[in-house]
Amino acid sequence: MLHIENLHAFYGKSHVLHGVHFDVKPGEIVALLGRNGSGRSTTAKAIMGLVDCQGSVRWKDQETLGKKAYEIAHLGVGYVPENRDIFPKLTVHQNLLLGQKGSGKGSRWSFDDMYRMFARLKERQHTEAGVLSGGEQQMLTLCRTLMGDPDLIIIDEPTEGLAPKIVELVAEYLKTLKERGVSVLLIEQKLTIAMAISDRVLVMGHGSIVFEGTPDTLRADAYIRKEWLEV
Repeated sequence: MLHIENLHAFYGKSHVLHGVHFDVKPGEIVALLGRNGSGRSTTAKAIMGLVDCQGSVRWKDQETLGKKAYEIAHLGVGYVPENRDIFPKLTVHQNLLLGQKGSGKGSRWSFDDMYRMFARLKERQHTEAGVLSGGEQQMLTLCRTLMGDPDLIIIDEPTEGLAPKIVELVAEYLKTLKERGVSVLLIEQKLTIAMAISDRVLVMGHGSIVFEGTPDTLRADAYIRKEWLEV
């Protein structure tokens, strides 16, 4: 489904990604782990056409490198950035409405689905998004992206700064995506959630993939955890 090969990314003269290679298969949750500055968020931005890149990013056998972010999104790739880009002056419901592509007919996801997953959003559907808590804004960002009915969703640090109860809700959300056949590339620092829900785990260090395997394989590899993950 998603195939990345020999991907290099740059911020001006700074060379950030160095030959990244991996796949995400249909209906699979892949966690991309690593310390801050390892290149995880840059990888997400490279897939979405938001940074200068070289190499190959193929989505459903179509090369997307060089396309605009909105073009990639319309091909079925959703992106939830780390900074929770909501429209603060619009209500929760209006934010969700903006996530739809076209009329929303034929989508796997409805407003009722969003409000069922995150009951707090239903309670606050007529509230301006700018006054929501950080956890509520994260819920809204996740749901707004899903309203576009993507086949793959790239989620950057969805549990950063959230209370444990909200983290549990996010984990359930990700499981629901998998149940409905949506692939997930999860960029996360919390090993607990990543190891619990992922089919495969990638570890990134210094702009390259230094480990690929199952959560169980990573649990058994003390060297990789100590060298590339533990602080």
